Amino acid sequence: MSNKPSHKLDDLTEEEERYLSKKQNPYGVTTMLMGLISFLFGPVFVVIPICTLTFGLITIRTFNRKKEDNPWTFYVGLGLALYV
Repeated sequence: MSNKPSHKLDDLTEEEERYLSKKQNPYGVTTMLMGLISFLFGPVFVVIPICTLTFGLITIRTFNRKKEDNPWTFYVGLGLALYV
């Protein structure tokens, strides 16, 4: 038997439950993945970073601070697309 504490959902405070209930914006995750593809293949195919920047700048307005965790997925994706 191990002496590790077992954490149950009942042991969480309201603040922790609110934090865990926040989700990532699916457009932000898509922008980050497109940014990675832009970083990898952008020097060869210039249209990929252009599409990523366009998609990211249009969809960043869908971010909602109350429901979603953070906007950094957008920032990372756009940064990787601009790095090319």
